[in-house]
Amino acid sequence: MAIILRLDRVMADRKMSLNELAEKVGIANVNLSKIKTGKISAIRFSTLEAICKALNCQPGDILEYKQEDEA
Repeated sequence: MAIILRLDRVMADRKMSLNELAEKVGIANVNLSKIKTGKISAIRFSTLEAICKALNCQPGDILEYKQEDEA
């Protein structure tokens, strides 16, 4: 996948636990864990907005585009 999720890095920089962020964002720990590990294919803008608000960051801090090599 060409989109890489960096939520774990931003959370570590902010010293925020998964449970704390899940509570602030208002989503279940299991769903936030899937976002953190990149095991999702989509994310709602409202969820992304809530995560950015809770972590005081920009979407670009969490999402990264990496061009895939053509084989």
